[in-house]
Amino acid sequence: MNQDYIKADNWSIIEEGFDVESIKSSESLFSIGNGAMGQRANFEEHYSGETFQGSYIAGIYYPDKTKVGWWKNGYPEYFAKVLNAPNWIGIDIEINGENLDLNACSSVKNYRRELNMKEGWYNRSFEATLKNGTEISVNVRRFLSLNLDEVGVIKYEITPLNRDSKIVYKPYIDAGVTNEDANWEEKFWEPLDVKHSENKAFVTARTFKTHFIATTFMQNSILSNGTDLKITTENIESNKEKIQFIYTVAVAKGETSAIEKIGGYTVSLNHENTQLGAENAIQAASTKGYDQLLQDQIVSWAKIWEMSDITIDGDVKAQQGIRFNIFQLNQTYLGKDSRLNIGPKGFTGEKYGGSTYWDTEAYCIPFYMATKDQQVARNLLAYRYNQLDKAIENAAKLGFSNGAALYPMVTMNGEECHNEWEITFEEIHRNGAIAFAIFNYYRFTGDYSYIPEKGLEVLIGIARFWHQRANFSTHKNKYMILGVTGPNEYENNVNNNFYTNYIAKWCLNYTFEQIQKVSIEYPSDHKRITEKVKITDAELQSWKKVADNMYFPFSEELNVYLQQDGFLDKELVRVADLDKTQRPINQKWSWDRILRSPYIKQADVLQCFYFFEDHFTKEELNRNFEFYESFTVHESSLSPCVHSIQAAVLDKMEMAYTFYLRTSRLDLDDYNKEVEEGCHITSMAGTWMSIVEGFGGMRVKNDALHFSPKIPKEWNGYSFKINFRNQILKVSINHNDTQFSLEGAKELTVFVNGIAVLVEPNNLVTV
Repeated sequence: MNQDYIKADNWSIIEEGFDVESIKSSESLFSIGNGAMGQRANFEEHYSGETFQGSYIAGIYYPDKTKVGWWKNGYPEYFAKVLNAPNWIGIDIEINGENLDLNACSSVKNYRRELNMKEGWYNRSFEATLKNGTEISVNVRRFLSLNLDEVGVIKYEITPLNRDSKIVYKPYIDAGVTNEDANWEEKFWEPLDVKHSENKAFVTARTFKTHFIATTFMQNSILSNGTDLKITTENIESNKEKIQFIYTVAVAKGETSAIEKIGGYTVSLNHENTQLGAENAIQAASTKGYDQLLQDQIVSWAKIWEMSDITIDGDVKAQQGIRFNIFQLNQTYLGKDSRLNIGPKGFTGEKYGGSTYWDTEAYCIPFYMATKDQQVARNLLAYRYNQLDKAIENAAKLGFSNGAALYPMVTMNGEECHNEWEITFEEIHRNGAIAFAIFNYYRFTGDYSYIPEKGLEVLIGIARFWHQRANFSTHKNKYMILGVTGPNEYENNVNNNFYTNYIAKWCLNYTFEQIQKVSIEYPSDHKRITEKVKITDAELQSWKKVADNMYFPFSEELNVYLQQDGFLDKELVRVADLDKTQRPINQKWSWDRILRSPYIKQADVLQCFYFFEDHFTKEELNRNFEFYESFTVHESSLSPCVHSIQAAVLDKMEMAYTFYLRTSRLDLDDYNKEVEEGCHITSMAGTWMSIVEGFGGMRVKNDALHFSPKIPKEWNGYSFKINFRNQILKVSINHNDTQFSLEGAKELTVFVNGIAVLVEPNNLVTV
């Protein structure tokens, strides 16, 4: 398959030409979502070729029993599957007695797909010749409403080109779906009820075990040349999990016939009676009608882009990349519901299960803080507070006590549900990212109230975990953290991973400081919390002792921090000297060989330098960057963005630009040869960071925004907006100057390369 088959365009993702090899990749890339549900870009009509069917509802999951060969104490009982939801988009089509199936047509030409990111709709068009000689032109448009987020709409138009035709539309909804990745080939949905009235149908099903109830619904209208024929189904075929309507229309050559289908889901998370909810959703959607729903969609997306767009002038591929990333992030999570979070594949696939990883805190929160109201980021923090009891239970299962909390690597409801031991038990750095997000939220928003209200309890649970997880080495007279996996998952069960030890020390110190601050400034909260968690001065002093005596592996000879104790014992062959046919190593090598190699899946020491930039000098960053980048294969989607930001800090602009393209077009150009499994949603926030924090050099220091603007030579200019403490600042950067403009009532002082600049509302300032 040609890797570069997506056409470069500022606002759309476009595919031209029908290629069966790229179907599954395109199903991922053209996915649509509205925060509450989403789906891969599967065809509405039957397709007999290779396809990966996927529709998903936010917050609905299934605990698929863990499948391992050898059970270990502490293993999670289940792996939380993101469930393939009942299919509402299906429309079988029959033309002059033959089923439309692009895999079986005599010819398909002028095939084109477009995902219009500016307006939030997906379109597919083609001309096909069926085996019976009928030639047709087809245009299908689909979108998931942002306003009525339980509703999706399809308009499927067919024009016979060479003869009058009898077209049979067979729209259906089907709860007989399975997951691509079921451990035990189980069914996840139990059908409860199938109902219909006039042109409406409802299939209600319940998930086994978790007992979520979903009513999948549809309503159909048949149009001729744009006019509703007001016909009802002439026949109904149904069983206990599927219902299909049948409409037959005679269409003259050159005339356009269409079916408009309203569909979607109402779920027990939001409705006591899901079927009544479905009736109301159909009513709300049909009152508006297709044209008004589409208009509303365009207006809603315009509002999102107004705040979150990043413009790049002079580099279409870079522009398309960042907009694709911003679009997918907004399709996945809009911050309306604090029970939800940002899954690593969003609504584009099933891999990884779970709805939450450390990616949310480490990569996504900065994007949502800066492009939405701060309440959205607060909701993401509250999500973890609400799961603190489960985090304490997770730690207790592994032998920790006294309220120590270990947040899960992967979760739906706060329970750990990831079952690879080297990640579940060892990738404990995730705890640090959750604490860092609390610090980062306060640093950016200035809203300290979250810490006394909720955050301090989370910090105490995490600090207790680190205190117990470290052990004292009499040999080195230091505290060690043994048997871990850092962000670089190509090293398992190592001792003293630099990033893990560093963030553990920082968490202990930061929590200590916050307890002191809350005791002075929020005494009643301090009293409530200390009585609840039973913390003593003696315990706090023992935290300090661990933090002050934490061990960090360091090479005097190379003058760099070591990723872990044994890193220099490896055969240090740089990536530049690795045979290209061996890449990606995760698809070519055994795990044993990867673990013995020096190759780094993602920034590890450099992740620490990214979080704690002001703890290190630029010279230290440069030495560590030069050393570790040469061993990094970037086979994690989370790696290129951190490297791009740090390359920009170090004025390595060629490198920063290359890494930016890699992170922004990771899926569009399928760098890791796996996009058919779904897009890398959480790393897309890292793409935003590589522009705003990398090229724009944005930092928050002492309650003020600082910028050190840079621009790749490939660009003429770029711009972005930041919602900083309820003031919206627009930053435009070109090769000669940086311009600031401010929406709001009060002035704002920002710093450019360390020099204070006063920005007054509605007044362009050029530096």
